[in-house]
Amino acid sequence: MSRRSHPKKDIEETLRHAERSGWRISTGGSHAWGKLYCPYNDRDCRCGEFCITSIWSTPKNPAGHARALRRVVDHCNAIRKPGGRSG
Repeated sequence: MSRRSHPKKDIEETLRHAERSGWRISTGGSHAWGKLYCPYNDRDCRCGEFCITSIWSTPKNPAGHARALRRVVDHCNAIRKPGGRSG
């Protein structure tokens, strides 16, 4: 089942990048548009700090929020470890 698109173009592009990298996106919730879930969710992964991150629906700076989300995806510890997984 496909998810609904994010209303901000920059964020939607980042979400597509995250999906290509194996991250799961769950839409809905109380305050956030949705959540981004790491595909590895390792217990050694920064105490889970970056295994789940919120996606805001109307951030003050959409381009900045998109960059922050991309940074979370691209700096996943499970991928960056020597001999880590490839995505």
